[in-house]
Amino acid sequence: MAMEFNHAQKVATAHAITDLLAAHGVDTRDDLHTWLGHQVNRAALRTVKGVGPKSIDYIGNLVGRSHVAVDVHLRAFAVDAGVPNLPYDQLRAVYEEAAAILGHDKSGLEHTVWRYRSEAA
Repeated sequence: MAMEFNHAQKVATAHAITDLLAAHGVDTRDDLHTWLGHQVNRAALRTVKGVGPKSIDYIGNLVGRSHVAVDVHLRAFAVDAGVPNLPYDQLRAVYEEAAAILGHDKSGLEHTVWRYRSEAA
């Protein structure tokens, strides 16, 4: 079982993403990796209802692009660390800069923070 959704909108979103990717000739993981490297394609994904920047960054991580997908756990960790409530792109940049300073992979740092906060919640 690859995905198990109990919400009709999530199923519709998954279908819409699949249809969009098929229409753009994205057939493989490598195709998706390359396709996501173009801002116009990321913008096309944003037209799908239910897809925001976090979803796109998360999909990128799944195909080997190193991104920080900011969610509630990463936001809570940042607040606990004294980082003010920032817009998505700015908070993602804070995490990316922290990863660079610490010498960590961006998605690796994201996963570590996510795991820490999800276990603490």
